[in-house]
Amino acid sequence: MTPDSPSMSKYLSAQDAANALGVKTATLYAYVSRGLIRSEQVGGSIRNRRYHAEDVQRQKQKQEQRRNPASAATHALHWGSPVLESALTLIADGRLLYRGQDAIALSRSHTFEQVAALLWDTDANKLDFAEDKNTALSVLLRDLPLPLIAKFQTALTWAAVGNPTAYDIRPANVIRIGGRIIGLMVQATDATLNAKVTLAQTLATAWASNDVSIEVASTLINTALILCADHELNTSAFTARCVASTGASAYGAVLAGLAALQGPKHGGHTAQVQALLNEVTTPAHATHAINARLQRGETLPGFGHLLYPDGDPRGAALLAQLAQTLPNNNPVLKRVQAIVSTVATFTGDRPTIDFALVALADTLGLPQDAALALFAIGRTAGWVGHVLEQYASGEMIRPRAKYVGV
Repeated sequence: MTPDSPSMSKYLSAQDAANALGVKTATLYAYVSRGLIRSEQVGGSIRNRRYHAEDVQRQKQKQEQRRNPASAATHALHWGSPVLESALTLIADGRLLYRGQDAIALSRSHTFEQVAALLWDTDANKLDFAEDKNTALSVLLRDLPLPLIAKFQTALTWAAVGNPTAYDIRPANVIRIGGRIIGLMVQATDATLNAKVTLAQTLATAWASNDVSIEVASTLINTALILCADHELNTSAFTARCVASTGASAYGAVLAGLAALQGPKHGGHTAQVQALLNEVTTPAHATHAINARLQRGETLPGFGHLLYPDGDPRGAALLAQLAQTLPNNNPVLKRVQAIVSTVATFTGDRPTIDFALVALADTLGLPQDAALALFAIGRTAGWVGHVLEQYASGEMIRPRAKYVGV
């Protein structure tokens, strides 16, 4: 269960749903008849039904807003009501859509560059991700004993200082900077930028090992980047928007997003997933390792997501592609599949994108922190999209605090 995306029971009984809403069951049935709460038959019985917990929670939030607007505002920033308008990403009914297009389908048919252009509402042919090629910077970063995320931050800080147009927030310039930012991050992995080669191919060439072909690795990396591209108003996207709302540069907003992403409740959660995968030394060891964690009252990192009661479609899609692409006897893939199967048996939870990213990195033999690096490079496309929207709104994000001190 990802700390920033706690799991929840998908269904409630009629009585539990009514109790959660503080209403009689007759009122609950009225909500159902009006389409506000979905219900399903249990065991083929017309009388015995269960109710979607997600819909009950949403209705409860609406009630709270009507009864106590101040209290509703207090909880709005904690998996609560929407606080900003955005045309980038929709999460609904277990699906993820970028500007109305299914993200899973896009990951199978488009390049990451094309999806970035979609999020930025521009022409992919006009984007240049290799504009900031710099040999001196590459040599500097190669010799620095830093994690990849820290190298990204170093590269962007250097680029921001040297860019006289950094504070030009007109869309065309921000889009150009967005391309430069992503290109610099890829370059910071010790990859060689080439405008004629996709970013996924560039990363695959620099990273892939474990006897996996560059073509296979680049296809899988491209999928991962697209599935990480945006996820609505997550903490890092909101942070980037807050920074952009002050008029700060796109470099500053992305640097802020990177700072937020590293937290163990966000992208940094991949480190905990890696620890779990390392514990399961063989497929046969999965049951013992997971049972031991549960007996100690520990969570299972990389499993369960509040926004996806039926399972994170991003994790499912990337793991499915791994299984379809790699040989069945791949030892890492066998361990990954054993973990997924065991957790499903014990808890019913499904793997998130965090788990899938670590599985991808391990099966391809990528660098130790490649999972988080892929998350960051992919998510930067979304951050730049949010920055563009925030600049266009012209508003500064400035919530009020509810004072509880002396």
